[in-house]
Amino acid sequence: MTEWSRPALFWVDAVPASGEVVLEGAEGRHAADVRRVRAGEVVLIGDGAGTRARAKVTGVEKSRVTTSVLERRAEDEPPLRITLAQALVKGDRAELAVELATEAGVDAILPWRAERCVARWDDGVRGEKALARWRTTAREAAKQARRARVPDVAPPATTRDLAARDADAVLVLEATADESLADVVLPERGELVLVVGPEGGVTDDERALLAGAGAREVRMGPGVLRTSSAAAVALGVLGARTGRWG
Repeated sequence: MTEWSRPALFWVDAVPASGEVVLEGAEGRHAADVRRVRAGEVVLIGDGAGTRARAKVTGVEKSRVTTSVLERRAEDEPPLRITLAQALVKGDRAELAVELATEAGVDAILPWRAERCVARWDDGVRGEKALARWRTTAREAAKQARRARVPDVAPPATTRDLAARDADAVLVLEATADESLADVVLPERGELVLVVGPEGGVTDDERALLAGAGAREVRMGPGVLRTSSAAAVALGVLGARTGRWG
């Protein structure tokens, strides 16, 4: 499997079954000027939607790399998709939360406008810029992790949006919960929503609203994690339990 995880990955619009693929623009600059790939080297190219290929570098120019496809592989979506409902975080910790969750294998990210969020995404230009930063972070983190799929980052949602979501399971990380994430029964397929609250915690009203919609509270251990790292740790547990990390 090292041939699908060790080489550098570069994004393209589409991955052909054979033939030539040229890396230009930002990806060409990254390949030629940053990674300094050389002719004869094998790299990965991917479309971010599940298809990757091993490709041999056949030519390198300034900000432009030509490759030839050796082998293409399409990756199926996991039977159980995991969506992270991540409370909005202020500053760089927001991008850190997205980066770590993406590297840990999350399938989709839903920015959550929790009551105690310090950060506020206003509708309009500022909110669009914040959402764009999360999407860029997810794309770059997926690239770094050599993932076949870039997690979808949806527009922000309210607690009522979460409660109304038609998911197969909703798990809310809560340090005082009786049930452990290591022991909770998980669905075999469908969508599991993992809810991570803000630094100030999930309010009683939010907990009641989510519980009324069928959400279950789970704990991870005796300690309390930062909201920027909690999802990644929980995704590690879920990855091991569902065989995604097998």
